Amino acid sequence: MSPWEEFFVLNRTIVLFVYGQVFFVLGLAITWQSRRHSRLDLARSLGWLGAFGLAHGLHEWGDIFIPIQAEYLSHAWTETLLLLQVCLLAFSFACLFQFGAEALYPLHPRLRLIQVLPAGLLILWTISFLWTSQVLRWDATQVVVYANVWARYLLGFAGALVAALGLREQTRKRIQAQEFSHIARTFQVASLALVAYAVFAGLFVPPAPFFPANLINAETLVNVSGIPPQVLRSLAGLVLVISVVRGLEIFDVEVDRRIEEMEQAQILLTERERISRELHDGAIQTVYTAGLLAESIRKKMDDGPLATRLDRVISALHHAIADLRQFVAELEPDAPRESLEKGLRRLTEDPHLQSLIDVEVIIACDDNRSFSPARTTHVLAIANEALSNVVRHAHARHVWLTAQRHNGQLEVTVADDGVGLADEEKAGFGLRNMRDRARLLGGTLHIQPRSPRGTQVVLHVPWDDPR
Repeated sequence: MSPWEEFFVLNRTIVLFVYGQVFFVLGLAITWQSRRHSRLDLARSLGWLGAFGLAHGLHEWGDIFIPIQAEYLSHAWTETLLLLQVCLLAFSFACLFQFGAEALYPLHPRLRLIQVLPAGLLILWTISFLWTSQVLRWDATQVVVYANVWARYLLGFAGALVAALGLREQTRKRIQAQEFSHIARTFQVASLALVAYAVFAGLFVPPAPFFPANLINAETLVNVSGIPPQVLRSLAGLVLVISVVRGLEIFDVEVDRRIEEMEQAQILLTERERISRELHDGAIQTVYTAGLLAESIRKKMDDGPLATRLDRVISALHHAIADLRQFVAELEPDAPRESLEKGLRRLTEDPHLQSLIDVEVIIACDDNRSFSPARTTHVLAIANEALSNVVRHAHARHVWLTAQRHNGQLEVTVADDGVGLADEEKAGFGLRNMRDRARLLGGTLHIQPRSPRGTQVVLHVPWDDPR
């Protein structure tokens, strides 16, 4: 026995523990970090890779704990545990296969059947070994060995290769296309790690009396290299874990981009409204005043060349006022044709918002006397700014929007469970704009801490237009 072989034999338990831990960490990392509302197709398939990591890690730990339990359990119970362990192995490979299938299908819709192929192979594998164990009367040891070998051939080898191909295609056609170049490289490394894992886990199987398991198996690898396949699988798994965990940064980058898009849209809307108000209250009034002065002068003048020129000035001023009013109308958002309740629900059902935070809505407004469209515009703008602030600054997991009519007042509350607003954020233009809108509505706006954590924005406005 070579020094390498002796070392791995003496430290077999440590090797198996590390092997299981590598894949279990992969499953935990994906479970904690993946985004279920991401727009990327990869996000919808990563859950299967996480399930593979968790199941495969538990399977490998079985090689440590089942021999320990065998000293205390009956032979029948030990055989049952071994059968459950090999079923867990097949299930983990089926999850890996499903990950690859789910990653490939959105890019190649013609491969529709590939989505049901992993489940079909898993069912075929299960039926085959139920049949052989009952009809051929194999003992549990034979069933476990044959089931292990064919799980690796049918599901492990093919599943790892399909997963590698699916990850590579997603990287090439989706991630690189969105200019995530540094993240694309980590996923390319992950796809290569899956190819290596397909070889070490799918081809180097336990020895069995049939081809190719009688020629290419785990013992062959140990005899040639002195390294057990678990070590090489662990190395491939470690590379896979590191590259996938680094690649999960793509979801944070995606969220940052979407928040930036929301901020730009909000800034643009706010700036358009500011320019509209300044034109209406400043430039239009000035030009209108100049027109009145010119008309008053014209009334005192007799007809003549100078009066004709003054008429042209008055006409030009009237055209300027019409143009400015048209420009203001184009800048201002259209008055909503929807009711206040529908408008608030539309804001909270925005896919951009729901993909970043969990939203709960409670609306109890009496629609017998509807809120006026002009005032609805201001309320929706305040609610939209409050929701945007939660996304941008609060780092919250949940936001609650409530709207109710009580004692002739409309009360709209936007509350979150985030970190709260800093003093410099409370003095920002967005919040000043919200307070200005509240004053235009004849109401009040309060921003206060929420117990036990977070912030709440409370708007009170009269339901009816102030007289």
